[in-house]
Amino acid sequence: MKKIFIISAIIILAAIILITALKIYKPNYLDIRPADSRPADQTVAPDGPVQTADSNPEPADLITISNLSPNQIINSPLIIEGEARGSWFFEASFPIKLYDENNNLIAQAIAQAQGNWMTDTFVPFKAELNFNNSTSTSGILILEKDNPSGLSENDSQLLVPVKFSPAAEKTKIKVYFNNNALDPEISCNEVFPAEREIIKTPALARAALTELLAGTTPLENKAGYISIINPGVKIRSLTIENGVAKADFDEQLEVGVGGSCKVAAIRAQISETLKQFPGVDDVIISINGRTEDILQP
Repeated sequence: MKKIFIISAIIILAAIILITALKIYKPNYLDIRPADSRPADQTVAPDGPVQTADSNPEPADLITISNLSPNQIINSPLIIEGEARGSWFFEASFPIKLYDENNNLIAQAIAQAQGNWMTDTFVPFKAELNFNNSTSTSGILILEKDNPSGLSENDSQLLVPVKFSPAAEKTKIKVYFNNNALDPEISCNEVFPAEREIIKTPALARAALTELLAGTTPLENKAGYISIINPGVKIRSLTIENGVAKADFDEQLEVGVGGSCKVAAIRAQISETLKQFPGVDDVIISINGRTEDILQP
C-alpha cells in the first residue's frame, strides 16, 4: 500500500510541474508581426486588376481626381487630372490602367507630376489615356502608386468605376481642296476630293464644312492637297432649302484675300464640298449676312 501511495504522489507531483511549465511557456502560433509588415490581402480577378485592402493609409488620403467622378461616362482621349502626395510618385510619375468589365486591359498611360514631387504634400498631376471604344458598358480605372521596391506592403491603388459610351457610328464624307499635283495647270477653280471618316450626325453638311475649314491633314499635304481658305474661319449659319445651300461665314473668310484665282479657289472648295450631298444643287456664300460685296478679286 505504501508503494502505491508513493507512486501516486510522484504522478501528482509530475502533473503539477507540467501544468506550471505550460503556464510559464505558452507558445503563440498566430502571426504577431506588425500590421504594416504583413502582406496585403488581395482579391485577384483572373487576368485582371488587383484590388488591395491593407492597413496603409486610405488611397483617398494620398491621391484625388478632380475631373472624374465614379461611374462617369468616359470617351477617348480621356484627360485625367488631380493631386497626389509626393510619395505616390517615383521619378515624377506613376502608372494608370483602364480595364473593361471582363478584366481586359484596354489602355494604360503614365501620369506626370506638374510640380516638384519630392515632398510629402499634394502635387498636381495630369495624364492622357487613349483607347478604342469598348464593347463593354463599364470598366475600372486604376491609379497605381509607383512602387520601385516591388514590396507588397508599399502597394496602393485608387480604383474608380467608369462607364463607356456606346461606340459612335461613323460615316465617310469628302472635302474638296486644290491639288497642284492633280492639276498641273493650276486652274484655280478645279478642286479634288479628299475622303474623311467622321462620326455620323444628322448635320452632315455642316460637319463637312467644319472639316474643310480645319484644313488639310499631313497625309493630304503629302499627296499634294492644299487649302486656299484662311485658317480660323467660323461658320455663322448653314441652311439647305429648295436645292440651295446658304453658307454664312465670319469676316475671317476674306481677310487678305485678293486676286481672281484665289477667290475662285475659295468658292470652289466650299461649293463642291456642299454639293456632294443630295438636295444641294447650288451654293450661296455670305459673310456676316452679306453676299454682294464679298470675296472680290
